[in-house]
Amino acid sequence: MLDLEFVRGQFPAFAEPSLQGWAFFENAGGSYTCQPVIDRLTRFYHQRKVQPYAPYPASEAGGAEMDEARRRLAALLGVETDELSFGPSTTQNTYVLAQAFRKFMAPGEAIVVTNQDHEANTGPWRRLAEEGIEIREWRMDPETGHLDPADLENLLDEKVRLVCFPHCSNVVGEINPVGEITALAHAAGAFACVDGVSFAPHGLPDVEALGCDIYLFSAYKTYGPHQGIMVMRRALAEVLPNQAHYFNGDTLYKKFTPAGPDHAQVAACAGMVDYVEALAAHQGVSPREVSGLMHAHEVALMQPLLEFLASRNSVRLLGPKEAENRAPTIAVALQRPAIDVAKELSGHGIMAGGGDFYAVRALQGQGIDPAQGVLRLSFVHYTSAQEVEKLTEALDRVL
Repeated sequence: MLDLEFVRGQFPAFAEPSLQGWAFFENAGGSYTCQPVIDRLTRFYHQRKVQPYAPYPASEAGGAEMDEARRRLAALLGVETDELSFGPSTTQNTYVLAQAFRKFMAPGEAIVVTNQDHEANTGPWRRLAEEGIEIREWRMDPETGHLDPADLENLLDEKVRLVCFPHCSNVVGEINPVGEITALAHAAGAFACVDGVSFAPHGLPDVEALGCDIYLFSAYKTYGPHQGIMVMRRALAEVLPNQAHYFNGDTLYKKFTPAGPDHAQVAACAGMVDYVEALAAHQGVSPREVSGLMHAHEVALMQPLLEFLASRNSVRLLGPKEAENRAPTIAVALQRPAIDVAKELSGHGIMAGGGDFYAVRALQGQGIDPAQGVLRLSFVHYTSAQEVEKLTEALDRVL
């Protein structure tokens, strides 16, 4: 059992007077930040806000912290240190990758994208059609939102160089079988790029075990600062063209980050690992096992909420009705603009969002008007049963 009192004690937001009485259900847009990240960020700005890697103590300490963040995050993800890099956002990281593939691929070759994705992992790839790259769309089931691997097999041939898909969608919530999909891509001679933004907050994955070539997620959704984190496996990184200064092309973690990193935020990302390791030590498990604890807690809270929403004739629940194989990012289509319902929930102490959440294609693919949007109710492992009960009671009144 997850010790929720210990967990919530690691997040200052739960002790913040201005947030008392509010239940936070918009975590898919950005999570609360854990104390170790805040401490590291504060220390960096107080003591180390200088150009890093110079030969004086403050600079050496700053550079060491940046290196520490990369090393420890990479180890937690099961990859080599130089296979992990930081960028200003996942959207920006994906855009840079698309420019690398633009030079790497020849006209007539193909990329597979989905209509289940957030725009960050579909838009940059689709634009390569202007360069003569064929874009093939792997479409989800319009009723269930499910991505069927059998449909992907029908799209794969010797022309496909890359398959881009989400670990889970930010409006559908179903956890896709990354290992199976990656194996299909590799068997066809293609690389696999996974958008993990909506999955990683619920447990950082073992990227080595997943087998994918690229894995992207956002630190600000995994209890950290506003940075994009990208894993690029060596075999692919070494063959893609350099996107940074020419003299950085031989350094893997610099090769796809043309802009200089935010030193303080990179250093503060080590606090994400501090938190995972502190929770693991408290629970008596390994850091890799923390993900299982998070998932079990989320599933227990999610199932009653899913059943409540599925029972309402006035809403359409997107994605699976069973909690076990989905993330607690729960979107519902309503009979009126979703933002209006989110505003009403605010009057009951509920923080939630309404809109398209940059998943315009995913909503259209399920027959939903993006202008009306969906109400999204998203939580993570620090959410309590009492908060879910408060949400359900508020929904009962508002709906």
